[in-house]
Amino acid sequence: MCALASEPVLASRRPATLYLYAARAARGVGDGFAFIILPAYLSELGFDPLQIGVVATAALLGSAATTLAVGFLAARYDLRSLLLIGAVVMAATGLAVAHSQALALILVIVFIGSLNPSTGDIGMIVPLEHAMLARGAQDQERTRVFARYSLIGTASTAAGALAAATPDFLVSFGAGRLAALTAMFYVYAALGAIGVLLYWRLPHVEPRQTEVRVAGLGPSRRIVYKLAALFSLDAFAGGFVVPSILALWLFERFDLSLAAASLFFFWTNVFSALSYPVAARLARRFGLVNTMVFTHIPSSLCLVLAAFSPSLPIVLTLLLVRAALAQMDVPTRTSYVMAVVTPAERTAAASVTAVPRSLASSLSPALSGALLAT
Repeated sequence: MCALASEPVLASRRPATLYLYAARAARGVGDGFAFIILPAYLSELGFDPLQIGVVATAALLGSAATTLAVGFLAARYDLRSLLLIGAVVMAATGLAVAHSQALALILVIVFIGSLNPSTGDIGMIVPLEHAMLARGAQDQERTRVFARYSLIGTASTAAGALAAATPDFLVSFGAGRLAALTAMFYVYAALGAIGVLLYWRLPHVEPRQTEVRVAGLGPSRRIVYKLAALFSLDAFAGGFVVPSILALWLFERFDLSLAAASLFFFWTNVFSALSYPVAARLARRFGLVNTMVFTHIPSSLCLVLAAFSPSLPIVLTLLLVRAALAQMDVPTRTSYVMAVVTPAERTAAASVTAVPRSLASSLSPALSGALLAT
């Protein structure tokens, strides 16, 4: 009876999923402009590429730490309460960055807070949402549920990328550039507040007794650790071109404007969003692992070619093709992890596979910043 009472009733599962989708959309809009605004804001404050790379590294390290903590604590606490805390942290991060101009203070804020230099699903909220979604999905629906989740997140991130042009619009009306950039962090805080309202409507999901005893990984520990190592290798490479660093590279090498960058990243996110339902179809036909592997190879080749191309149109075209392929492993990877572990281990598994990815990718932006600084 205790286990049954702790589960959301069947009738509440669909509304809960919709609230999670809506919260993901709000967070995606914030992430969509934040990763473009962040390097522009730091540059306006006078920071060089190396310092901006260090900020990106601190943000990813902080995301890894909070994600790890959540993964091992979530088995003991109500998922709804933890999601509310995550949304409050997002709102507080936006307000704190808007009032900070010292490098040391910004490093502390991005380490503790939710601001990400990447558009990927990282941070303390992600494993909680994954676990909540997995509870309400049947086995045969799970990949489609996560594909929709990823689609909504990336589509909203695309909309947020368009919003990154707002500071240029405000400057054209006489606003100061620094003030215009700062205003975007207030918008980021407001989106966090929207997340609080949406998570508030979720049902309480108290831990089951089996989850309390496991309090992390159990019988699936070995396979989860293998997957974490594999995902980390991929993330370390991807960390050299997290969107904030990629935006900074385009600013530095091709003198791309903020408005042009926002339009470009809008289309990269649109292409990524469109790839998720395609990935779900491919996974049903060819399998989850094959879909993850054989879409990554051509996307990596496009990135290599873009690095050596002197032409901005060719570079942007190659990066757009890469965007259409590189994220197909996101819903398939999540679905695979949720499928190979027991229900009691899902939150911990989502965390343990995400945290090493964040740690591995956090090393690369500082290295990229150092290279750009030369």
